[in-house]
Amino acid sequence: MAGSAPTSPSPTFGTVLRTAREDRGISLRKLAELIGRKPSDSGLISRWETGERHPKPDEVIKISGVLGFDADEAIQLIASAESPARSRRLSTTLPERREHMNAVIRAEGTATKVTHVAPLLIPGVLQTYDVIRTIMSIGGVSDDEIGERVNDRIGRRHLITRRNPAQLTVLLGEAAIRQCIGGREIMADQLRYLLELAEMPNVELLAVPFSANWTPLLTGSFMLIDSDEAPSIVSSEQHRSGLRFEDPQDIASYRRDADAVREEAMSPADTAELIARVLMELETQDDNTA
Repeated sequence: MAGSAPTSPSPTFGTVLRTAREDRGISLRKLAELIGRKPSDSGLISRWETGERHPKPDEVIKISGVLGFDADEAIQLIASAESPARSRRLSTTLPERREHMNAVIRAEGTATKVTHVAPLLIPGVLQTYDVIRTIMSIGGVSDDEIGERVNDRIGRRHLITRRNPAQLTVLLGEAAIRQCIGGREIMADQLRYLLELAEMPNVELLAVPFSANWTPLLTGSFMLIDSDEAPSIVSSEQHRSGLRFEDPQDIASYRRDADAVREEAMSPADTAELIARVLMELETQDDNTA
């Protein structure tokens, strides 16, 4: 009987294999026997499912037959078992960047936890309307597109405001707090908004001060998206490109990086105090120039 593979975006081989095997009630030992291996090789199959090891092409074909996959499902399984490099996607053209963003938005739709490491810029989900509009206008987005793209970005706040919101942790470089985007008034509103968001039970803001030691924060921004319904992914977006990682080993590496940044971060209370202090500086400057 033909089975069904997961429909989550770009599933890994391990995810497809584990889901199909469990759906059919087949144990690791039994699957090992069915594909012509010793029952003791169940540990190897377990490592295939976690992404620690990768099967040979002939083994993937055997698995497809044993699990009763139809032609399309077999093709998906074989493609997902190819080199882990296929789980690293660089998007540079406009269609590729749109596909990258769509994949990230789909992942956010089922996310239970999102960790954003942001050294220089407040993440889009936390930006005010005026900051988003300023960035896009200066960044060269046409007037015809700005309104739609601003609304799209604001719509991504659903991540933290929906009925079952994701837990959002933002590891924010002090530079992102002090960068005066759009002028003092716009940035002051942005900092007030950050303080409001920090009061939400599912939002954790942790600033990394200039006085902190070196951490992976200084190598660039990235977002780690975890879900109970789909494999974890990491997204790193640049001005005209996007990079997406889906291989478990890459995910584990970025997770360690996020943990290392967190060790140098301030507490939520100290972070709120820093934001309030920068806000007061902006407001004082406004008063002095009035």
